[in-house]
Amino acid sequence: VGICKQEMLQKKNVLVDGVILNGPITDSKAGEKFVEDAYKIIMEEVIQKADDVTEKVCEWRAPETLKQILDLEMRDTGESHQKLLQLCRDVIRYSVKTSHPRFFNQLYAGVDYYSLVARFITEALNPSVYTYEVSPVFLLVEEAVIKKMIEFIGWKEGDGIFNPGGSVSNMYAMNLARYKFCPEVKEKGLSGLPRLALFTSEECHYSMKKAASFLGIGTENVYFIKTDDRGKMIPEELEKQVQRARKEGSAPFLVCATAGTTVLGAFDPLDKIADICEKHGLWLHVDASWGGSALISRKHCRLLHGIHRADSVAWNPHKMLLAGIQCCALLVKDNSGLLKKCYSAKAAYLFQQDKFYDVSYDTGDKSIQCSRRPDAFKFWLMWKALGTTGLEERVNRALALARY
Repeated sequence: VGICKQEMLQKKNVLVDGVILNGPITDSKAGEKFVEDAYKIIMEEVIQKADDVTEKVCEWRAPETLKQILDLEMRDTGESHQKLLQLCRDVIRYSVKTSHPRFFNQLYAGVDYYSLVARFITEALNPSVYTYEVSPVFLLVEEAVIKKMIEFIGWKEGDGIFNPGGSVSNMYAMNLARYKFCPEVKEKGLSGLPRLALFTSEECHYSMKKAASFLGIGTENVYFIKTDDRGKMIPEELEKQVQRARKEGSAPFLVCATAGTTVLGAFDPLDKIADICEKHGLWLHVDASWGGSALISRKHCRLLHGIHRADSVAWNPHKMLLAGIQCCALLVKDNSGLLKKCYSAKAAYLFQQDKFYDVSYDTGDKSIQCSRRPDAFKFWLMWKALGTTGLEERVNRALALARY
């Protein structure tokens, strides 16, 4: 009788709008089996072959050929278990192996196994880092990592946020500098502003032009400062351009120095640039997306001498330190809540002020994003595994290899 009742209960479907609400959604056993089998492929084809020089960096195919190999068409019915696994193998086979010893094309390479495990964990947990209640561990991790990075810059206090790339960090900084210069821009927009001017070197990252365009400042208002034969910004030229901008009726508000330029790897003379910024009351941002990691090396931190005088710094641990992409921080010297004042929209449904914990841990309101990945966790787990001395060795080795 008990079995009959159970069967009857199971057969009683809840139907709404033609949908059986208590019907099966996914086959969890099949899903778990797929994850297990796919993980084996990842181990065999990616991780175990990561440092094998006999493997190809890329199994190159022309776009039209690759379209046929991969069978990119999405259909009405799902593919079989084996077909999906074969697709996984094909994706790996025809992708660029960025962990290969002979992958030299970009400003990142290699694999860090601890960072990789951190990515596995965060992908499986699928968190979004905006409030403590939904992402408690990862918010505390981000706080700890930012605090440590601020120490290496040389600030006594500060603020920061991880975001999707150095380009976004530079945009954050540009907007923050503009907000500091004229806070009314947040409510009133561009209409009441003077013609703003910003300054950066000829060797700066192209994201500075993109940020000026995106933020409505305009690319014509970016003054590109001449560099010396090593690619470093010439401070005397910066001084001339600031004075020129003022004579032309512009309002200078920001200087972006670069610590590790994209092409030449040059480090701008930060101390001399900081002197000019102090003289003219300009926000100093340092794009140290690539070169910031040299701060961890006692031998090479001199390259960034004077960075403690910056108002903001972009630093990407996914470059020289091998944290998995993406892992990018914007760090800000101000600790008065400037980031939050600039970016907060006070969404009441998400950032309630009467929660049962300290709502200062709800850091999402100082981000331009809502959903945000826990990128700091990759850096944190790697740092925990290697220690500061292990990270320092990576920097020293990278520069020694370059010199060799």
